[in-house]
Amino acid sequence: MINNARILGDYTLIKPIGQGALGAVYLAEHRFMKKQFALKIFPEDLCAERGFIQRFEEEVGKLAVLEHPHIVKLHNISYDQGTYFLVSDCIVDSFGETTNLGQYLQARSQPLSEEEIFRLLSEVAGALDYVRSIKGQGKELAHRGIKLSNILVAEGLDGVSLYLSDFGLSKIVGTGTFLTRTFKIVAESLGVEKSLTTGSIDSEKLLPLHASFLQSFQFLSPEQRNLSSGLQIDAQTDIYSFGVLTYYLLMGEFPEGYFEMPSERRPNLKYNWNTLIQNCLHKQPKKRLERLVPALDALKHHEPTMVVNARAESMAVDISAKVCHEGLLRPLLQTARLERPKHDPDPASVFQIDPSVKHYTPEQNEEKFIQPLLSDMAIIKGGLFFRGSIDGNRDEMPRHQVTLESFAIDIHPVTNEQFVRFLEAMGGVKDSNHHDIIRLKDSRIYSSKGRFSIESGYIKHPVVGVTWYGAGAYAKWIGKRLPTEAEWEVAACGGIESALYPFGEDIEKSQANFFSSDTTPVMSYRCNGYGIYDTAGNVYEWCQDWYGYNYYETSIQEPLNPTGPLQGVYRVLKGGCWKSLKEDLRCSRRHRNNPGTVNSTYGFRCAADVQ
Repeated sequence: MINNARILGDYTLIKPIGQGALGAVYLAEHRFMKKQFALKIFPEDLCAERGFIQRFEEEVGKLAVLEHPHIVKLHNISYDQGTYFLVSDCIVDSFGETTNLGQYLQARSQPLSEEEIFRLLSEVAGALDYVRSIKGQGKELAHRGIKLSNILVAEGLDGVSLYLSDFGLSKIVGTGTFLTRTFKIVAESLGVEKSLTTGSIDSEKLLPLHASFLQSFQFLSPEQRNLSSGLQIDAQTDIYSFGVLTYYLLMGEFPEGYFEMPSERRPNLKYNWNTLIQNCLHKQPKKRLERLVPALDALKHHEPTMVVNARAESMAVDISAKVCHEGLLRPLLQTARLERPKHDPDPASVFQIDPSVKHYTPEQNEEKFIQPLLSDMAIIKGGLFFRGSIDGNRDEMPRHQVTLESFAIDIHPVTNEQFVRFLEAMGGVKDSNHHDIIRLKDSRIYSSKGRFSIESGYIKHPVVGVTWYGAGAYAKWIGKRLPTEAEWEVAACGGIESALYPFGEDIEKSQANFFSSDTTPVMSYRCNGYGIYDTAGNVYEWCQDWYGYNYYETSIQEPLNPTGPLQGVYRVLKGGCWKSLKEDLRCSRRHRNNPGTVNSTYGFRCAADVQ
């Protein structure tokens, strides 16, 4: 115990954020990196079971390799004080709290729109298809426990985003044990365990107990409910759970017994959800969909969704049978229709094409209209200013006066949230000259199937891993430009003529992010005299100028709006970064690098002319 906080391995437990059949979940902070994670601590009685330990060692290595923007990343598996625990990303909402899909839907004042449902289901479908596509795993690697409580919700660019947690853990625990522990945990949390054993039952407590347990039970596939059926519990189980999730989001209730299809109750729906649901909820796993993303794409383009591996005989239905949860006769009959054959207006055209020459069809690119997320700007009135240093590095001398016209500059560096919109508009990470805009592996941004997402907790952090070309292209996209080195230095001084740092002659850790382990959200520290944040520390910032070692000697002779040398090898960077020493944070300190270079400390902010 340190400062009344429990220590588990390299982590300090901050507070409990969840409790489930697989153990308690805590918000924790790494003791050295000072970064927050979620720790799932397995119960002691479970860790004492020999079968659990064996399954844990065999399966957990497969889960650690999962890398998908909508699967909660597993960072570490550890053992301490007789306890096994998993370390994963901490997915939080806009209030910094962990929220699952069930809680989110309950808190909403109005139901999700059809387009919102489609987008959220696409995120889950992409995650499930990604796992199935991992080479060598086949159907063996699966979640097997999808439900509302382990689908986490976090704020994203287009609203909320979903993240699958507890991936594959139900197999490690064991299906039978998982169901038993689920009921036990629910009973203990409601305080009715003793009532159930003594026969004294409080009906008011049994109602939420029954609802909570049924919510988990509803997502179980037929092969999970009937373990004696001999059917394999694999990735097809997740397809069934996806169908249940789809129905629940559309209808607000679970499919149970004889149930209405979406088109019966909501005739104005844009997509043919009936077919998707029927192909997910087949009782026999082999008749369910193999891939979910193509099925959703088919809905979007109004194409029929077909079961990839279904045989012709799977469409034979006993007309006399009642429609149940797995039968789904009614939607099959309702969606079937005959279409008039279409004739070819020019049947001879096929003979007019040279078969030895491949026919060229230009790619149809969908035009995107993405609105940028703009930053507030501070206006610096033009006049005479000092730049450079008296006793700094040689390239900062001599200290001299320059004349600048009025300009505006962003009050904070460009964030991941802002830059992702630019990447979506560009459709990739290269500009028209094939220069790198950003190197994703050095950033907190991920790309999957043409879509970009941000690592949990880094939406408001400054974007990093950006090249000078990428910074300039972003500035042009939003109608701005990069600041000149002189403009940046004047803005950083905050109106203090002889300032070494943005706040005067010295700077402290409470005033800027430096000599630390990671970036911090923009505007985490107080602003300078011009109302500008983060000019010291957090990230180095690209400027427009070429770098010249002796340029300040020239700048004395040409003091009007200096813009740097006409050519060079390197571009200027200013401001220091999150891992810099205090010396690098001086306003006059100059840094430089090749404009195509990237790393995890390079960011930027934009400027604009003022009339």
